[in-house]
Amino acid sequence: MAPQNLDALAAMIPDGALLALPPDDSLAPNALIRALIRRNVRNLRLIGVPTSGFGTDLLIGAGCVATVETSAATLGEAGTGPRFAAAVRAGSIRVIDATCPAIHTALQAAEKGVPFMPLRGVLGSDVMNHRPDWHVMANPFAADDDPILLLPALTPDFAAFHASCADSEGNVWVGRRRELATMAHASRANVVTVERIVPGRLLDDETMAPGVISGVYIRAIAVAERGAWPGGLLDEYEADRAHIADYARIARSDGGFAEYLARHVQHTANQDAA
Repeated sequence: MAPQNLDALAAMIPDGALLALPPDDSLAPNALIRALIRRNVRNLRLIGVPTSGFGTDLLIGAGCVATVETSAATLGEAGTGPRFAAAVRAGSIRVIDATCPAIHTALQAAEKGVPFMPLRGVLGSDVMNHRPDWHVMANPFAADDDPILLLPALTPDFAAFHASCADSEGNVWVGRRRELATMAHASRANVVTVERIVPGRLLDDETMAPGVISGVYIRAIAVAERGAWPGGLLDEYEADRAHIADYARIARSDGGFAEYLARHVQHTANQDAA
């Protein structure tokens, strides 16, 4: 699989796509997100797997998002994403309430090719009031009354993430972040940025193979050094918490966010595409 450039990867995700994104501590594809903003993508329907973070906040602020299904929208210690909060107040996006187990369970249903999966732990919560697509039924295997929640399969059009490396066949190493495999298996297509392309075949390495997502599931790959920045990447580099805190402060205002985009998204186009 020949690597694409970053802009070509962003061009594969159409307006209105149902796009799954991992949280900030799990291989977030922030270089690709900046490329999507530069492409002026519109009406994305985002899924936080299972929470939403920095990249989602950027996309919302840039006017790229119609809906967000997530269990939280957070910048960690820097607080709630400021553009997410502003959009909710303005009613410019639709938020679909979920929980972490619910999102993982719905993706597992799609991964297994079944129409729904059961889940405990949500019944009786306020989330149920906002999810008419979730259904409760009696457990057919229980002797006594035992209601259980059924979640419809969640099949993203695309999933996107950043990883340390891939090989020439498109096999991608995600290390211990195995939850990304469920997201990748559940999605119709996956686009991935990596720090580097490595020689050999990752699936032939007994040490690396357990942390590999097969190239069978990968639509395209682009090399983007430090592509998770300002997030961190496994054991390679730490999150730039000072940058995220500065973003959380200046992006509270429309003008501050516009200044951030000009400086860190539009201005870095050549760097991200390299």
